Amino acid sequence: MDRVSNLPDEVLCHILSFLTTKEAALTSILAKRWRNLLAFVPYLTIDDSSFLHPEEDKRYRPEIIRSFMDFVDRVLASQGNSPLKKFSLKCFTLVDTARLDGWISNVLSRGVSDLDLAIVLNRGDDEDDDDDDDDYYQLSPKCFECSTLVSLRIDCGIYISLVANRISLPLLKTLVLDSVHVCPNEFNTLLHALPSLEELLLVDVIWKDMGDVTVSSATVTSLTIKLNDIVSSLSFDTPSLLHFYYSDSVASDYPVVNMENLVDARIVLCLSEDQLKHLREPEPVWFDEQEALAFTNVWKLFHGIRNVPDLSLLPDTLEALSMCSESIPVFNNLKSLAIKSNKDRGWQAMPALLRNSPHLETLLIQDLVHHVTDECGDACDCISRDGKGLSLTVCPVKELEIQGFRGTMKEMAMIKHFLDYFPCLKEMEIYVEENDPTQLGNREISKLVQEMFELYNKLSSCNVQLLVNDYLEQKWLKNKAIS
Repeated sequence: MDRVSNLPDEVLCHILSFLTTKEAALTSILAKRWRNLLAFVPYLTIDDSSFLHPEEDKRYRPEIIRSFMDFVDRVLASQGNSPLKKFSLKCFTLVDTARLDGWISNVLSRGVSDLDLAIVLNRGDDEDDDDDDDDYYQLSPKCFECSTLVSLRIDCGIYISLVANRISLPLLKTLVLDSVHVCPNEFNTLLHALPSLEELLLVDVIWKDMGDVTVSSATVTSLTIKLNDIVSSLSFDTPSLLHFYYSDSVASDYPVVNMENLVDARIVLCLSEDQLKHLREPEPVWFDEQEALAFTNVWKLFHGIRNVPDLSLLPDTLEALSMCSESIPVFNNLKSLAIKSNKDRGWQAMPALLRNSPHLETLLIQDLVHHVTDECGDACDCISRDGKGLSLTVCPVKELEIQGFRGTMKEMAMIKHFLDYFPCLKEMEIYVEENDPTQLGNREISKLVQEMFELYNKLSSCNVQLLVNDYLEQKWLKNKAIS
């Protein structure tokens, strides 16, 4: 007995919505009961890769392309005007752009609320690979005139051209632009025309007519930016922003950073090896004055996020901050600070960060080992100097979490340094590195490390705990013997 086929149509359509549209279409051969269900499936996922054969050059065969386009036409025709909730189109084949326009217009007219587009006009390896707008699919302005869209993702090889008086997306809450081409001015126009926007993601956006980029929205609460293009300046006028993730090369300037209500921020500033070399010179000599000015302007970004309670910084960010340590603002609301470190990046900005965090409660450090410089001396145990540990003595941190512990004596010295100089420290949790080899595999070293932690606990008012991952139990075990 076929119990599945006896389920109500609504349930069967819901099941089909978890399949690709091609897979859902194939179910029509199972039984007469399934034959017309695809016409009522509210989620369509069209992916041309399911039509392409693995053999070389089959992607460019006219019959394959025709077969794909005819299939999409049939699916949309079979559904008629039935309501549609989500439409996802992944197309990396040289499809007729008129057909593409027609498909998108069809789903927009049917009240779609979630639209996900990734379109590349792939002309084959023998074509010139230049940066010409004709090589990209120009998205129809109709995509920006839809009263039902709640989520819009535009991905890969699409060129966005906007008409200011033809933007009407009153319900749009989520906008994702990934590897698309857009003019900064038109982008700003788009944001101002989205009254309900809450979540904005910008990933590898290619800015046409490179200039000043402004992210301006009174409603956005979550902003993620992962860029590779260096822009003349980058401004943020986002007074309602709560969650901020920023990963990019250092912009030339940050003229406006309005984030008064920020709850958490993760900053990833990326440096080239040449930039790193210049930053570490006693008197940096820059070949490009604009690039030199950019690093002195980084403080503006941090001044704009100074009210954040939860801040996370990666290794290159600490290096970039070294150029403006004296201008780092006071983070009066900062409760939790997370630092990721590695052996090739320095802690020059750490003393200023700790001194300027008067209400810090929790400090997380992933990897204690870092590049040694004179400037990090009063925050770590790397070198002996006057005022050693001074920045720690004024920091009220109560909880310290150390990740990636490998059992080296240098790490042990750093841990002892923190216990000696953090005056309010009550809890310290140290997590053993899970993935890379550590010295703790040596039984003698493991025993010595555990004895030292026991001694630390006796001599300090801080509760020091070593945590080891138990793979069988799938949890971290406190003060477990390392073997």
